[in-house]
Amino acid sequence: MPLYRQPVPQDLGLDQGLLWSALLLLCIGLVMVYSASIAMAEAERFTGFRSSFFLGRHATYLAIGVATAAALFRVPLWVWQKASPWLFMAGVGLLVIVLIPGLGREVNGSRRWIPFGIATFQPSELMKLFVVLYAADYTVRKAAFMDDFRKGFLPMFAVMTFVAALLLREPDFGALVVITTIAMTILFLGGLNWRLFAGLAVLLAVAFVVLIISSPYRFQRIVGFMDPWSDAYGKGYQLSHSLIAFGRGEWLGVGLGASVEKLFYLPEAHTDFLLAVIAEELGFAGVAVVITLFLFLVHRAFAVGRRAASLERYFAALVAQGIGVWLAAQAFINMGVNMGLLPTKGLTLPLLSFGGSGIVVNCIAVGILLRVDHENRYLMKGGSL
Repeated sequence: MPLYRQPVPQDLGLDQGLLWSALLLLCIGLVMVYSASIAMAEAERFTGFRSSFFLGRHATYLAIGVATAAALFRVPLWVWQKASPWLFMAGVGLLVIVLIPGLGREVNGSRRWIPFGIATFQPSELMKLFVVLYAADYTVRKAAFMDDFRKGFLPMFAVMTFVAALLLREPDFGALVVITTIAMTILFLGGLNWRLFAGLAVLLAVAFVVLIISSPYRFQRIVGFMDPWSDAYGKGYQLSHSLIAFGRGEWLGVGLGASVEKLFYLPEAHTDFLLAVIAEELGFAGVAVVITLFLFLVHRAFAVGRRAASLERYFAALVAQGIGVWLAAQAFINMGVNMGLLPTKGLTLPLLSFGGSGIVVNCIAVGILLRVDHENRYLMKGGSL
């Protein structure tokens, strides 16, 4: 079966703002991952004591991600829509597999990874994309029942509750928050009754509070977040050193490569706390550039989605806006954690932080966004898909 129902010209152009904001974030991430990881790479035996170990791996992940995104860019949105239920079920299957002893790898008390030789794969990262596709398809299929609790809301709620249970078993509370935000927002944008949405929001808020109170380690993170300096060598260690990094950076930073906090003071400097290293080395100016690029990327994602909606391509519109919500929510949480605005949570900064699964899936998401824009342009020129 051809990917296009009808031949489509390939010289339609792309959303340059969307493309270049994503590429600039990827390039900044490559440079900063190298800077943040040099000391650790030189000290660890598994890296062969090579300072460029993480740079090489991150560059490899970027190459795989960009190549995969370029290949999947050629896949029309109608193919993604037809495949979305099957992809979602495959994602659920991977979340089950990762919990099986001997198949899933446990690190620091969490079982989130499936080993593949020298690399590992994190199913929850792929699940974020699959939830975008599935929720968009579900909303389009159930458009006539979005005001109906039993037919419109309850089936999606039951499915997402099962996914939430699997994520909590890992546990991966950060991925759960992002995936829940994606699903809720897509349902809301797709016309979910506002009373149902408001009730669900209250219910989820209560559920998150119960989850935090019932889990000692989550509760300790909340306490540490509220006053990290009360136990700066214990539960407030990560946040206190992140704040020190922000303080040292001031307006223009101490200079690229000159961070002190990355020298074994700040844990996860090249992953969860990469923004703190950016703040220390590049200062307020560097952080402002990163935030601006994310804001522009999300703005373009919603603009592409609105254009698709105006062309009555509702699945494509919800996918584009769902990806925008995903990137915005995860970036906001990561930045909030780094700045001490939110409790410490293990979420990477999209398109920047070190991590193979995250980078590859983020690139694929950007490729799908560009595909939505590409089809919009074709239709606006009088074509048909």
